[in-house]
Amino acid sequence: MTTTPVHPRRRGPRLGFGRIVSWVYLGIVMIVTVFPFYWILRTALSNNKALAADPSSLLPVDFTVEAFRRVLGIATLAEAQAQGGNVAGFDIGIYLRNSVIYAGISTVLVVLFSTLAAYAFSRLEWRGRNVVFAILMVALMVPGIMTLLPNFVLIKQLGLVNTFTGMILPGALFSAFNIFFLRQFFLGISREVEEAAIIDGAGRLRVMFRIIMPMAQGPIITLMILGFIGAWNDYFWPLLVSTSGDEVRPLTLALAVFRQSAPGTATDWAGLMAAALIAAIPMFLIFLVFGRRIVNSIGFSGVR
Repeated sequence: MTTTPVHPRRRGPRLGFGRIVSWVYLGIVMIVTVFPFYWILRTALSNNKALAADPSSLLPVDFTVEAFRRVLGIATLAEAQAQGGNVAGFDIGIYLRNSVIYAGISTVLVVLFSTLAAYAFSRLEWRGRNVVFAILMVALMVPGIMTLLPNFVLIKQLGLVNTFTGMILPGALFSAFNIFFLRQFFLGISREVEEAAIIDGAGRLRVMFRIIMPMAQGPIITLMILGFIGAWNDYFWPLLVSTSGDEVRPLTLALAVFRQSAPGTATDWAGLMAAALIAAIPMFLIFLVFGRRIVNSIGFSGVR
């Protein structure tokens, strides 16, 4: 007679006090993080006139999508007035275009020049390299707001106010963080393939563009994503440079103009929140697609 072995029943992890506290804390953090976005969506889907009557409602007040139609320029003047919304013209397409131009070109330029500088600091041997790099890193300790006024005076003297060149140029040539980030990665790349290419007659620029940059595409793409997000959300510098007109005004400034142009003293909060949601969609998609790549690249590059 054979007996069937009895396997001990596996028990799940014990739900101790520490685990309960951790889950409660995580839930509170998620609520605090997500709730502002929900409130923006709730406001955007509300009737702007009805919001004043029930401002504390957790659900959209008199549910409607008219705010999105106003922002996209689809709603008529009568429809905007009926909703208590902004009746001034707001061409969000122009501002989206300006933001894409400003963020895209500035990101490509600053990452390109940072890559060149990082390669020089990590691969080329020249006198005073470490001293220059140490001086360069001091820029990480200088608050960005300290350089705004000198940059604005320079741009004004060059006659580049209200131009994309004036907006892009000051931040396109140098980024201390990008140089440090890429230098740390380049120092970890083996020199054997690079030395073999140099022996075969390849120049330094060819080695960098054909060998080093393809091997460092992860960190480079990460810096481009972070740079694009930073430029897309930039507000104060475009505010100084684009003083008038819509030709170069990015979407971040357009939202402030949209709020100020509301009729009378009533702000079109529904329209403003709808515009903010539309402006946030590109950033949300970038994080959704490239979020894991950003985390992995930062960890792999040795940046803590």
